[in-house]
Amino acid sequence: MDLSNLKPAEGSTKNRKRIGRGQGSGRGGTSTRGHKGAKSRSGYSRKIGFEGGQMPLYRRLPKFGFKNINRIEYVAINLDTLNILATEKNITNITLETLKEHGLVSSREKVKILGKGELNAKVDVSANAFSASAKSAIESKGGIVTII
Repeated sequence: MDLSNLKPAEGSTKNRKRIGRGQGSGRGGTSTRGHKGAKSRSGYSRKIGFEGGQMPLYRRLPKFGFKNINRIEYVAINLDTLNILATEKNITNITLETLKEHGLVSSREKVKILGKGELNAKVDVSANAFSASAKSAIESKGGIVTII
């Protein structure tokens, strides 16, 4: 072994051109960034939605409406669904847990009982909200309405 047959260990060197190491390297001067402009400067980062100075799409499109951040979204369950639970599954006390067990709602969802359909059985229902027609229909059959 002598100086003529020395070589670096396998995997210790990288096969890439080093940028910005003088004119002799072939990648000096502008260091592959071109001349002038924002992309040639240090610290440049493209903003999300930037289209090269053209008016961005999100500013070109019209905006309308109002998004209420305090809106409470409910999962609507009708009386006919409660009737199916009461008659076919023989359930007299319907709670959020009962609805979760039968796959009608998932956890953390709020439930509102609506008055579509007919209720033929006496059921005790507890939910987050009730429509006036649903409340009167449940109470007319002798059921109890509980707002959670």
